[in-house]
Amino acid sequence: MARIHVERSHSLGRTAARAKAEQLAERLAREYDVSYRWNGDTLEFKRSGADGRIEVSDDRVSVELKLGLLLSAMSGPIKREIEKTLDEKLV
Repeated sequence: MARIHVERSHSLGRTAARAKAEQLAERLAREYDVSYRWNGDTLEFKRSGADGRIEVSDDRVSVELKLGLLLSAMSGPIKREIEKTLDEKLV
């Protein structure tokens, strides 16, 4: 099992950052059959072989992802994609 942690600061404010996280979750749901729900300012998501959460605050976004055995081999490319997406969307 692999764990991925990525954090980024932002200047969008909590509401805009939550909207960006919601857009990402909708895309993941469509493309990868991910289910998600909000628990306060934390977006929790899950699919077969992976689960995690995105915590949103006024100036920071934190992504935690646990990968099952089969997806663990892809942890490097998955982490790079998370970093790239956050860097693009949190501008």
